[in-house]
Parts: sequence; structure tokens; C-alpha cells
Amino acid sequence: MGVDYYKVLQVDRSAKDDDLKKAYRKLAMKWHPDKNPNNKKEAEAKFKQISEAYDVLSDPQKRAVYDQYGEEGLKGQVPPPGAGGFSGGSDGGPTTFRFNPRSADDIFSEFFGFSSPFGGMGDMGGGRAGVSGFPRGMRSTTVEEILTIEIKPGWKKGTKITFPEKGNEQRGIIPADLVFIIDEKPHSVFKRDGNDLVVTQKISLVEALTGYTVQLTTLDGRNLSVSINSIISPTYEEVIKGEGMPIPKEPSKKGNLKVKFNIKFPSRLTSEQKTGIKRLLTSS
Repeated sequence: MGVDYYKVLQVDRSAKDDDLKKAYRKLAMKWHPDKNPNNKKEAEAKFKQISEAYDVLSDPQKRAVYDQYGEEGLKGQVPPPGAGGFSGGSDGGPTTFRFNPRSADDIFSEFFGFSSPFGGMGDMGGGRAGVSGFPRGMRSTTVEEILTIEIKPGWKKGTKITFPEKGNEQRGIIPADLVFIIDEKPHSVFKRDGNDLVVTQKISLVEALTGYTVQLTTLDGRNLSVSINSIISPTYEEVIKGEGMPIPKEPSKKGNLKVKFNIKFPSRLTSEQKTGIKRLLTSS
């Protein structure tokens, strides 16, 4: 039988996909080498075995072969009925991989994060995003690599990170490249416009006419206060230089912060208020 993958993931043989995912995430978090600096060799071995077990049990075809023939079947030593041999990887197919699973709270930075169609996330603060669980080939065994993506401040949606020849392996063919594409996670306050940030503040008509002070918390946690003494029209835009996103090619520079305004007009005015406003505006 070889390695008992069900025992490795601590699940029953009847475990469903959701059960496998939960078990894998829990164990991968526990045994990731970065989380076990004092016991790295054991952690790497455990992590590799956990990833290998999940790769097999989460694939219906591999799981069926494993359930019937065990680990030997996956290595091609025991051919499935009606077949001349077995190879765990599908020739010509895409490489199956996933990010090291971590919660959004663990790694989501103050602004845009990136996500992948494979279910992982990282931060835009220049930190490290651990990438793990890359089954390569599955000819006779699963080979794992842990790759690290250095996220540069200010990277935009569509930025590509390429790992040459780290994709799916096929006999006699140079492995394809492994490419990650950055996608931006929307922020609750700011929107991105190139290297600039845009924020919209709701203000009253009185504030628009008499003056308003913009109060904001920047992405790096600073409190920003900007007084506007001119009249704020519906199309008015206050530009605060150097408070936007970092510019990747010029890390010491940043884009601008554009403050737009949503002016709340009163739904009704009394006769006295209308008369007073007319008198005030006419006299000015």
C-alpha cells in the first residue's frame, strides 16, 4: 500500500472535496517550513507529504487508482484494468498548482492584494508570498518546489511573474514556464487610477459653500488633513501630490491622491430659507 494518504491528511476514506481542502489547509498552515524555522527539515518533509497526499486525493482519477492499487499504482507499477500503464500526470495538460493557503487576514495588506485563479493571495506591501504545492510530472513520484514571489510596491493588475521551465513536465519536452498574473483586490475606500488613488467624500451643501477639511487615513496609517477654503462644485477635484501608489520603476516616487466630492443637496427648503438664500446670493 505504501504511504497512507488518508492518514497523512487525517481524513476518512469517504472524505469529500471540502473535507480534503479543509484538512490540507489546516495541515499546510501547521507544517509550512516558514512557520517552523527551528524544525525546518522535518517541516519540509511533512509539508511535501501533505501536498502530495492532497494532490492525489483531490484528483478523481489519481484517487481512484490509489484506492484500488495504492501508491504503487500511481507509480505505474500496477497498471489499472484495461490499460498498459499509468502516469499520474496528464501529458500536455496544464500544471496543477496552488498557493500556500493562508487566510486573507494573515496576508492582506492595507491596500490592493493580488489573487490568482488558483486560489491564493499575497500583499502589495513588498512582502513575500509563499507559493507551494507544485506537482511536477507525476511520472514516478511527486516532486515539490517552494517558489517565492517578491511582491513589489505599486505593481499593477496584469503584472506577470514568470518562473522559467517550472511548468508541467513531459518526457522529451522542455517544461513550460509557470506564469502568475497579478489581480487587484478592491479596497473599501480607495480606487486606483494608474499610479494615482481616488477617494470620494460625501459633504453637505453648507460645507461645499463655506469650506471643508478632508480627513483621511493613508494606506501607511498616517492621518491626513487638508483644508479646502474655495467653493466645492460637483466637478471639483482636490489633488494631493505624492499620496498615491508607489511607482514600481521609481520606488522613491508616488502618484497623487485625487479627492472627489459627492455633495448632498437638501431635499426641501422652506419659504424663509429660499428667501434668505436668494438675498445672500444676490448680495454677493
